Amino acid sequence: MPPKERTIPVCVLDYRLVIEGGSMSVKSTDLRNVAIIGHNETGKTTLVEQMLAYAGVISRAETVESGKTTSDYAEAEIANKISIYATLQSMTCGDKTFNIIDTPGTAGFIGETICGFRSTESAIMVVDGRVGPQIETIKLWRNLDDRNKPRAVFINKMDRDHADFHKVLDDLKESFNVTFVPVVIPVGASSEYKGVVNLIENKVYYFQANGKEKSGDIPSELEDLVEEYRTELIESAAEGSDELIEKYFEAGTLEPDEIRQGLQLGLRGNRLVPIFAGATGLGSGIIPLMNFIQNNFPDPVGAIDWSIDSEGNTHEFVIAEEGPASALVFKTTIDQFSGKLSFIKVLRGTIKGDTDLTNPATGKRERPGKVYRMVGKKLNEVGSLVAGDIGVIAKSGITATNTSLVEGGDGSLIFKPIAFPQPIYSLAISSDDKKAEVKMNEALNKIAEEDLTFTIGFNEETKENVVAGQGELHLNMILDRVRDRQKVTINTKLPRVAYRETISKTSPICEYTHKKQSGGHGQYARVLIDIKPLERGEYYSFENVIKGGAVSKGYIPGIEKGLHEQMEEGFLAGYPMMDIGITLHDGKEHPVDSSEMAFKLAAKGAMKLALEKAGPTLLEPIVSLSVFIDEEYLGDILSDLSGKRGRVLGQEDIGHLILVKALVPQSELLNYAIDLKSMTSGTGSFEMEFDHYEPLSGKLADDVIRAYKESQEEA
Repeated sequence: MPPKERTIPVCVLDYRLVIEGGSMSVKSTDLRNVAIIGHNETGKTTLVEQMLAYAGVISRAETVESGKTTSDYAEAEIANKISIYATLQSMTCGDKTFNIIDTPGTAGFIGETICGFRSTESAIMVVDGRVGPQIETIKLWRNLDDRNKPRAVFINKMDRDHADFHKVLDDLKESFNVTFVPVVIPVGASSEYKGVVNLIENKVYYFQANGKEKSGDIPSELEDLVEEYRTELIESAAEGSDELIEKYFEAGTLEPDEIRQGLQLGLRGNRLVPIFAGATGLGSGIIPLMNFIQNNFPDPVGAIDWSIDSEGNTHEFVIAEEGPASALVFKTTIDQFSGKLSFIKVLRGTIKGDTDLTNPATGKRERPGKVYRMVGKKLNEVGSLVAGDIGVIAKSGITATNTSLVEGGDGSLIFKPIAFPQPIYSLAISSDDKKAEVKMNEALNKIAEEDLTFTIGFNEETKENVVAGQGELHLNMILDRVRDRQKVTINTKLPRVAYRETISKTSPICEYTHKKQSGGHGQYARVLIDIKPLERGEYYSFENVIKGGAVSKGYIPGIEKGLHEQMEEGFLAGYPMMDIGITLHDGKEHPVDSSEMAFKLAAKGAMKLALEKAGPTLLEPIVSLSVFIDEEYLGDILSDLSGKRGRVLGQEDIGHLILVKALVPQSELLNYAIDLKSMTSGTGSFEMEFDHYEPLSGKLADDVIRAYKESQEEA
């Protein structure tokens, strides 16, 4: 049956920024905040482009290949044809205002995606209709579970060869323990793809050559399949409430509005996950999805955020329309034209240009002057941002990512900061001269203010400038950006591992006398100590058991300073020492020649003698490693971890993927981002964080000590 010649006007661009008495007509209950997430190259940015086009925000949807999409406007994004930054797209659809956050799908830019999670009440997971859930799909899904975020799935690229809706649906059911409910099913696939069936409306939306969708009746050959899926949909919707169940038993069906009501309840309670389908490259499947967001996705009122008290305890904070304005800065960028942009989520009340805002952490106050919505890189001034809204304030002097903002002087309300993942890849960096190094460091520190998954710092132990991030691609893009803009050379190498030193046994009492005679006052101090190993992680203890006042109390701080200095300098390889207990047994002072400096030097001398007799040893950092891989690579990964002195703690099946957990020496993982990419053809992913220190001995320890001595000779 041919489609009916009827276009569907879904959304009209109208921000309704009519300011009356200082307020704006947008209501909190009319907001829909949605993060678009998924594995790289699943079509997220193209989906957002199509949504903007249907909303009338842009005249036509561009492709990633064209380099003209609204979301991917940064130079690096255009050059690499991937999303790097989370971008905010505000639009209106019917009587609702959408705040859509388009997020990167590459693991190296996960920090941007996490910003999107914190600022939205729901998410759409985009999945490739040819391959189903991938590694990042599963990692992001677990993150949503941790946050209890409602979500839907959009199965994309149904027009591509080998696309299979039903297989992908089965893979989703295998991968995730949740009820999936198709709201949309495709009409055909690959070259036979024609559009989608909206099961709620019981209509087909055919795609057209002009990129628009037109509605039509269900083809006769699909009637049985549609009936099967629609019955499943209605039954799932009926479970939303007792009233709907009763209506379903009485009538044997539900009306479209009743289906929407049931799905809305199931979505809010995370009881079910709606499934959509389409082909974003053709502009297909957009109308049913946007209608569903408009009618069924949760508004922010009543959603839960979190605050922290003065003792660091976390408390639920309910988003509310009434009360003094408050907001969290979830992202910061530096725009070359607009300057510093602070992206905010309003959590209570209303923020206007003249709202008096305070940073409770610093006590500093300011008025924003103007508040904005954003579409890509375009700022649109608005009268206000209401509770639950997402917007931007510019050129703020009191904000950074994770800053809380409160109206008035309430210094007690601080929102829980966004927790970003630990860096997994590090490089030691340097430049050709001091001037270039200053420029390099200034530029990198500015980037670290924007990107909290990137760090730069000087390691006092290894005497290296070290940058760290979420992978090789993440760091390389940052360093290339600085090279190009600052015109400086940046040299890179793998960083030295920050080992520690400790002792393995208790020393005898060791005595050292510092005596130096010169013109005038001399230097004299005598110190007797012993040292013993402490439990791992206790770091340091000091006990003074001197009796009879052999050493004046005023000299004891000097003794402790000397002991601390020696522990910082190390004994074997110049690394700080830890887990050592020191007992001061006795000493002697001179009425004229003693001083705090003399006792500090005597304490260092006694410490060195004690260390020689206490079995000094190296400690190496051990990290907790989580590796996400396809099952076919399991054998290679386990073998590699064994070769890296790793201890596999276990493995977990996640659908058709495997999560391997292990404890591995940090020194073995300096190049793991590259190693894993090679072993898994670029599909593997991992996370790691410091766990503990363990003794290092034998040839490996000898190599570390030798390298230190050689560096000292060169210096």
